[in-house]
Amino acid sequence: MKAVRYSRFGGPEVLGIEELPDPHPGPGQIRIAVRAAGVNPSDWKKRRGLMDRELPQSLGHEAAGVVDELGQGVADVALGDRVFGFTMEESAQAELAVLSYYAPIPPSLDFPGAAALPAAIETATRALDQLGVGNGSTLLVNGASGSVGSAAVQLALVRGARVIGTAGRANHEYLRSLGAEPVTYGAGLVERVHALAPEGVDVALDVAGSGVLPELIELAGVAEHVVSVADFGGAQEHGVTFSSGDTADRAVHALDEIGNLIESGRFSLRVARTFPLTEAAEAHRVSEQGHTGGKLVLLVDGRSDAERA
Repeated sequence: MKAVRYSRFGGPEVLGIEELPDPHPGPGQIRIAVRAAGVNPSDWKKRRGLMDRELPQSLGHEAAGVVDELGQGVADVALGDRVFGFTMEESAQAELAVLSYYAPIPPSLDFPGAAALPAAIETATRALDQLGVGNGSTLLVNGASGSVGSAAVQLALVRGARVIGTAGRANHEYLRSLGAEPVTYGAGLVERVHALAPEGVDVALDVAGSGVLPELIELAGVAEHVVSVADFGGAQEHGVTFSSGDTADRAVHALDEIGNLIESGRFSLRVARTFPLTEAAEAHRVSEQGHTGGKLVLLVDGRSDAERA
């Protein structure tokens, strides 16, 4: 199979498409013919050598496609089913991928839309679980307009929470459409949030990693009421919980729960751009620049947005 791979650390130019042996599922796993795979900031951080030093490496841990091989004991899906989910082998950006956690693709979603879901909804759900967000909670999301942030906004609202979200002014109307109360990030954040919630917030989630943990702690009252998924160093410095997908409390239950929310119109996730698998390097460049306005997705059938139009 063809897969995105690199043999040295560096910029996007180190990425290539290589021929690798076809993977096969183990017990409880499935293999899919990948139709679309999500691109995440962790991909370019790995490529730059910021996360681990193993070489060579493949990339990607979320994908959507069609089941084409079943592992021992799998009885909840059949060959030909449309599914989305996670691979534990970090090799979803390929023609074939083995999924350890998966769910049926909601009927209203195409493959790119489904591939955009796993990392965003798992990360958001895990953080909301850790914060104990529920009915009557007031949650502040720092970086609310991106994939994880907008997922956290919508999932918190489903739980009955009030949500205040930081974003640039260009995204305020988008946040309002989701049901959040937008505030502009940057200097004066505490005062702007207090204008909406004079007594502060119950809990805060940092998705942006923009150095505002002290302000979030001030607004939430104590560091224990703040979780970051983006600022490991800041979390250590300020006593804030850093939520990592490597932990045992990974919220894979989000995969099974999201379908009903999507089909009932209570959840959606924007796909900003799609790229052919062969243009993975360009997808990395766009991801690294930030402010993508939604999820970036690689298409294994090779056609970009422009070519599909």
